[in-house]
Amino acid sequence: MKSLHQELKELIVETLNLEDINPADIPDNEPLFGQGLDLDSIDALELVLKLEKKYGIKIGSSEESRKALASVDVLAQYIASKTGQNN
Repeated sequence: MKSLHQELKELIVETLNLEDINPADIPDNEPLFGQGLDLDSIDALELVLKLEKKYGIKIGSSEESRKALASVDVLAQYIASKTGQNN
């Protein structure tokens, strides 16, 4: 079984069509927005919609999504807390 971190990295690459990025190259603690992967607000919206559908969670406000999407590590912790998964 894939770890939640690996699953999220693959989901990010697939959802956002990041053709030049290998999921294994995304560090767990690197920011997804700003300097890290340099994602933007449209990317955030696409990711939130995909995450809500895939994991059956609800990411309420833009403030909540900003916090949850800080890094792969933070996102994995957020999803695990909402779904009871262990990462």
